[in-house]
Amino acid sequence: MQSERVVVVGAGIGGLACALELAHQGLEVVVVERGPAPGGKMREVGEHGARMDAGPTVFTMRWVFEELLDRVGERLADHLTLRPLTVLARHAWNADEQFDLYADVERSAEAIGRFAGAAEARAYRAFCTRARRVYAALEGPFLRGSRPTPWGLVARAGLRGLPELARISPFSTLWDALGDHFRDPRLRQLFGRYATYCGASPFLAPATLMLVAHVEQDGVWSVDGGMHRVAVALAGLAQRRGARFHYDASVSDLLIRDGRACGVRLADGRQIDATAVVFNGDPGALAAGHLGDDAMRAVRPPTASARSLSALTWNLVARTRGFPLHRHTVFFSGDYRAEFDDLFTHARLPASPTVYVCAQDRGDADTDVAGERGAERLLCLVNAPPTADRRPLTAQEITRCEQKSFETLARCGLHVEPNPLQPVTTTPSDFERLFPGTGGALYGPASHGWRASFTRPGSRSRMPGLYLAGGGTHPGPGVPMAALSGRLAAASVLQDHAAVRGSTAWSRPAAMPGGMSTR
Repeated sequence: MQSERVVVVGAGIGGLACALELAHQGLEVVVVERGPAPGGKMREVGEHGARMDAGPTVFTMRWVFEELLDRVGERLADHLTLRPLTVLARHAWNADEQFDLYADVERSAEAIGRFAGAAEARAYRAFCTRARRVYAALEGPFLRGSRPTPWGLVARAGLRGLPELARISPFSTLWDALGDHFRDPRLRQLFGRYATYCGASPFLAPATLMLVAHVEQDGVWSVDGGMHRVAVALAGLAQRRGARFHYDASVSDLLIRDGRACGVRLADGRQIDATAVVFNGDPGALAAGHLGDDAMRAVRPPTASARSLSALTWNLVARTRGFPLHRHTVFFSGDYRAEFDDLFTHARLPASPTVYVCAQDRGDADTDVAGERGAERLLCLVNAPPTADRRPLTAQEITRCEQKSFETLARCGLHVEPNPLQPVTTTPSDFERLFPGTGGALYGPASHGWRASFTRPGSRSRMPGLYLAGGGTHPGPGVPMAALSGRLAAASVLQDHAAVRGSTAWSRPAAMPGGMSTR
């Protein structure tokens, strides 16, 4: 079999999934990563000797990774230790109003009944049924499809699938759809937070995002060693199959010959020729010329106003008291609409932010532990505007937001003891430096309006030989979605090169199986 070289630019989850599949097929794969380790946004930081996740903190859609590893002859359980969480998240509005959402629907319904009344419990059951139907309608034709169009989605669903597609409410906002079910504003706020998983506003995002409810009920896990272990495991598997990784290596230019991508030039002048290039980065970086002027035409230029949210985060090691933190805890602001008006209308940090806290040393066994305990690793996060390349946040704005955020925690009863050691603070400007061309946006374009899901670029760019993977491409942001994008990119590379060679001898069937999968 003749060797075919593919350069993967970026070792995020999408790039790693793509590299693993292509290396398993026998291609020569070279991964070039500007950072010191694999993972991309799934990064890890050290706070005074304590390593902790500083990116995604939730492992969902386990079947995506089981399918990926099964395809390359491996078992997920042999490489990662996953621990299921019975409590999805703890939520607080003040010191007296707290609510736990469970993976088990009936247990959550009973908790909602105690929290907000029997009518809201019935509404929650109906909401879960609707979320399950939305997911079932979209998993096969959309999540596994290669950049579907609205008409293509309808065609792939077929006549029997049309009634389900009609029920996904693409033209309603998530906030309005939640109003169809819940009268308690706290529950609308709680489930409206699903929009932020895509970096969007619940007041602008489509109702289809209610499918996140089903995804969570299908399982949420913690990963022993942290989420960064997922990236390390995938990189190791790719290396075992011959993929070569170059870290601390920035790409300055995409090499183009006769209108086709044919390799990359590194910042140190080295040149790597290739049959194909997979760009695992934000498409905005290409459009902004970060890989050279000639590469700018490979994607449609995104607009800054269409960007998803950024974040302001603090990683710290501290003692806490007064509130029984769960591994995942959300402390809500008093005015959700004003919070998202600040973020998307005024492009500023919210005056009253919702704060997410990941207590990385806790799990289900610690659900009801309150009071003082030893110092623990915490990631605190608030949403921020993606304007770092146009109007970076000032030091005063960041300090004021930090004060407001910890005041929100204290209002809900959580007191974080002062620590003489400064936390690791990551701002939108830091995210722009880590992921150029984004303004700090962490999820690609925002999922606002029914068209948003169909305007993300697919795995094939406008330039022959250049393929795309990552959260900024189809099917969207999030760890499992990025992995799916990498698999779609690998499938496209294999299909296109097999077609050029007039043979499928070096390509196993690359299409991902459809149908409902709830493993």
